[in-house]
Amino acid sequence: MSAILEVNNLEVLYNNIILVLKGLSLKVEKGTIVALLGSNGAGKSTTLKAISGFLPLEDGAITDGSILYQGELLSNLAPHKIVQKGIFQVMEGRRVFEDLTVEENLICGAYTQKDRGKIARGLDKCFQYFPILKGRYKRLAGYLSGGEQQMLVISRALLATPTLMMLDEPSMGLAPMLVEEIFEIIRKINENEGTAILLVEQNARMALDISAYGYIMENGRIVLDGPKDLLLGDRDVQEFYLGMGHGGEEASYRKVKHYKRRKRWLS
Repeated sequence: MSAILEVNNLEVLYNNIILVLKGLSLKVEKGTIVALLGSNGAGKSTTLKAISGFLPLEDGAITDGSILYQGELLSNLAPHKIVQKGIFQVMEGRRVFEDLTVEENLICGAYTQKDRGKIARGLDKCFQYFPILKGRYKRLAGYLSGGEQQMLVISRALLATPTLMMLDEPSMGLAPMLVEEIFEIIRKINENEGTAILLVEQNARMALDISAYGYIMENGRIVLDGPKDLLLGDRDVQEFYLGMGHGGEEASYRKVKHYKRRKRWLS
């Protein structure tokens, strides 16, 4: 398989002073799901914003490295141009247009599409994945539940027919049963549509369960990567991200006064 996305030695600076990404490199192969995991503040969302072209909106800038999408440099492209090339980011926090209806939110996702027939087929596809949205079609998005809003933003991304979809914390604030449903649909979208997915997620186990490959971030760097089975079996991943002790038992940190990562995580 060939890489659809290649991030090479990326450095990102905010406000001309704060170095957030420090030589980060990763790949997403065509048609695969790749998990990007790490603690809060590791730089996961910044990585997605660098790829999407959103950094200038937050006084951020790429100061070194490159981002290649299907072999083409994305540097200095405006976000809407990046969407037109086939990359769509579903941002953290369910960013629906609250004062627009479900229908209007979905149409916003299809603004790059000129073929009305293709848009209609895209809507039908969204309702196959998320039937509940069909019954909410004329409802204001601000009145949807958290789970329904997450379904809406994923559907809005589907209307753009992306080759690469980037999801930032899709499980945030959702009940466990809804999380399972959302992750199963993400897996089906990848399987049925062939859409490559770069998944940023705090729920490491669920993210790795549906992924082919994973990267672990710490302090703006990739500290470990590999196929999902390798990561799921890694002692440090089990301890730091899956809540398991060395013997496979569930870890408890209430008795631990000082929790320190191994030196190799910080190397």
